[in-house]
Amino acid sequence: MIAFPSFRRLAPALAPTLAGLLALAAPLSAAPCGDTSAGFAAWKSAFAEEARAAGIGPAGLSALAATQYSHGTIGADRKQTGVRYSFEEFKRIRGVDYIAAEGRKRRARNAAFFDALEAEYGVPAGILISIHGMESGFGQFFGKYPVISSNATVAYDCRRSEFFTAHLLSALKMVDRGWLPADAIGAAHGEIGHTQFLAGNVVKYGRDGNGDGRVNLYDAADALASTANYLRGHGWQPGQPYHEGTANFRVLNDWNAATVYQQAIAYAAARIDG
Repeated sequence: MIAFPSFRRLAPALAPTLAGLLALAAPLSAAPCGDTSAGFAAWKSAFAEEARAAGIGPAGLSALAATQYSHGTIGADRKQTGVRYSFEEFKRIRGVDYIAAEGRKRRARNAAFFDALEAEYGVPAGILISIHGMESGFGQFFGKYPVISSNATVAYDCRRSEFFTAHLLSALKMVDRGWLPADAIGAAHGEIGHTQFLAGNVVKYGRDGNGDGRVNLYDAADALASTANYLRGHGWQPGQPYHEGTANFRVLNDWNAATVYQQAIAYAAARIDG
């Protein structure tokens, strides 16, 4: 069971935008990418200079220096094939009926918190709770990979180096600000916390949901507030339906591009909110 704090108005994250970090990161040629672990140490040394120039401080630079090439991350990245299940198969495999049933209990236990989030961002409890259940089993499993090493590995890898470089810089900035432990554990591509944000999205959309003055995605209140802010920032329309075919359902595509995932979120959410 996750105990939520009493709601306080959610403070905006005090951090540079992802676009700003991208601008600071350019040009990206100083640290050449690679396709194997052989060049990682040299890349890391060169990238440290880029990170310093982008404003990364001692804590972030120390975290970068401690990174190791993650063969697990690269293996997971190469195996990505997309979701090919029918909705019924996906619903069974991912335990969506359980998420809906457990979600109703969580909604009832923390009604004031979720009502306040909906008043602030317009995103109903069912959507947020469904995402929480789908992404981390309500906080039971955050992943098994060191976040900074995973980010560094995919930033170094040539396949999507530019995309992940911005997220790596964001992760290092989070370490500097005390928002992310240097040894934090997450998913294969560096996804963080209860709702599995990439670091750049924490910097851009992260919100302090428990009033302690920082953004910590390993705290459920912060993660759910940040998720609500992310959806609102991608066009969520307060008070409007979210079943398939609606504008709000299309917003879920910005969270996860798999149609069956979107269908599962809407299905569970309708049962939680109903």
